[in-house]
Amino acid sequence: MSFPTHRPRRLRRTEALRNLVRETRISTAGLIYPMFVCPGAKVRQTVSSMPGIAQQSVDQLLEECREVEQLGIPGVILFGLPESKDASGSSSTHAQGIVQRAVEAIRKANLNLVVITDVCLCEYTDHGHCGVIENGEVANDTTLEILANQALSHARAGADIVAPSDMMDGRVAAIRAKLDANKFENLPIFAYAAKYSSAFYGPFREAAQSTPQFGDRRSYQMDPANAREALKEVALDIEEGADIVMVKPALPYLDVIRRVRDKFDVPVGAYNVSGEYAMVKAAAANNWLDEKRTVLEIITSITRAGADIILTYHAKDLARWLRSS
Repeated sequence: MSFPTHRPRRLRRTEALRNLVRETRISTAGLIYPMFVCPGAKVRQTVSSMPGIAQQSVDQLLEECREVEQLGIPGVILFGLPESKDASGSSSTHAQGIVQRAVEAIRKANLNLVVITDVCLCEYTDHGHCGVIENGEVANDTTLEILANQALSHARAGADIVAPSDMMDGRVAAIRAKLDANKFENLPIFAYAAKYSSAFYGPFREAAQSTPQFGDRRSYQMDPANAREALKEVALDIEEGADIVMVKPALPYLDVIRRVRDKFDVPVGAYNVSGEYAMVKAAAANNWLDEKRTVLEIITSITRAGADIILTYHAKDLARWLRSS
């Protein structure tokens, strides 16, 4: 018998020993902090379902970006709340659109941040869907040109990476072609490759003001029951030119993250989404969970599953906790 020769508890006896043999280590190096930018000046409107997260005007967002940089978080991803919406989300492509102005402000401030922009129409359409509506349905091919022009406008504003989240078929190819044709061949695409139709997006829709005005997004976002399909989606996006791929949400899809990591040799991201964040905040506020331990365990699990990059609203707290540990 192996006992008492083998005693695994030997290496768990002290904090120093546990740290020494830890298999999965987390750091700020792969964290991305999501931010919501809105029109106006000196605007900071707290999102009720996401304590600590706010809709902010460009000037206020810039101040928080300075804090993000100081905490050692390498990048942010920007979501825009436009001044006006229409059926085709036309304001998403304007050179002076809300995200475009935010990108330019961050660039002019010379902040050492990777600036990623979300490419989608849901925040910009008056119906709240991620594409143009034709005959009562989201029209895939009609939407592609708008998405490509949106990505191009972000590139011209100074974005480091564009991240299409719409789940239209062929959108990575359309964006890659548009960027390449306009001399942005070196701009990476971070594709939301396996984005599931999830109940965990609720708080985000408050933050981004992007709730669909009719129906839902199940005709274009993935069925939560499907894992093999995620590998197909990832493969297609890589074939079309994606440089980084993402699984969203993270916690209910750790198995998918692992499958993607094992099959594809590209950087893999995961989005620790708004509902995951809100649950922890609500439980911590009621003293049902230790917030720090819970968040560290969650981020460790996403890293252990295989994610190289994690988009998380916990990023600032994580950075502070990791600094003090």
